[in-house]
Amino acid sequence: MTMKESPASIADLFDLTGTTAMVTGGCGLLGDVFCRALSTFGASVAIIDLAESEPDRAAVELSKAYGGGAIGVVCDVSSPDSVAAAVTRTEQEFGSVDVLVNNAAAKPSDMREWVRPAEEFSLDIWREVMAVNLDGLFLMSRSVGRSMISGKRGGSIIHISSVYGTLAPNPAIYEGSSHLGGPMNTPPVYSASKAGVVGLSRYLAAYWAPHGIRVNTISPGGVASGQNATFQERYGHRVPLGRMAEAEELCGALVFLASRASSYITGQNILVDGGLSIW
Repeated sequence: MTMKESPASIADLFDLTGTTAMVTGGCGLLGDVFCRALSTFGASVAIIDLAESEPDRAAVELSKAYGGGAIGVVCDVSSPDSVAAAVTRTEQEFGSVDVLVNNAAAKPSDMREWVRPAEEFSLDIWREVMAVNLDGLFLMSRSVGRSMISGKRGGSIIHISSVYGTLAPNPAIYEGSSHLGGPMNTPPVYSASKAGVVGLSRYLAAYWAPHGIRVNTISPGGVASGQNATFQERYGHRVPLGRMAEAEELCGALVFLASRASSYITGQNILVDGGLSIW
């Protein structure tokens, strides 16, 4: 099924049967639910992740749960050669890529580096994070975009940014907060890289529009993932809906942007943030 076919009904606009999707960071908190959502609507999914054995395991589980095609592909998105190999492997298995979800993001192994103040933040950590969050996103987009142009099928590229690529974090909500028992913060490299994602999305949306390639961004607000009660309460007070998001609440926007339901939408940044950005 191509993006240009006319649907038999409104419901069919969301049908992804016959499409191929790649999801980077596919074994993470958001990546896992993204893969499940795309598979639920009929897409064959390539689960792209750096972890050695996790993508294959996740692909087996996905295929069993939803009955569709799924493969795991180990890939370092910051490596041009690794990215090219991942795209080639996906195309060999499923054919042309119709949907790319750039979801991979990096954090340092030592989280003490993540919470250093801006005036002490390590340039090495800055470059390490940028290599994945922005360079890797560009490399995947470049490789898949080239393939989409060659195949003359169009497609949808979805970049995952963050509300903190548009807004500044409030340092006060981090006082006394923790994540999975460890320190937490939003460092400058996170905001800078996620803001870059939004800018690059708009550039590519305009640049590739003549080829029928749509490029959009989803910017999640805070997603519940092991933050302590102190953080969740303080964050919730800043949000009109009064709470953090659940990962599954991002799937509606994802499937919408992946499908023909959004066929006339490109270059947009959808903030799924419970209303945080309106205050």
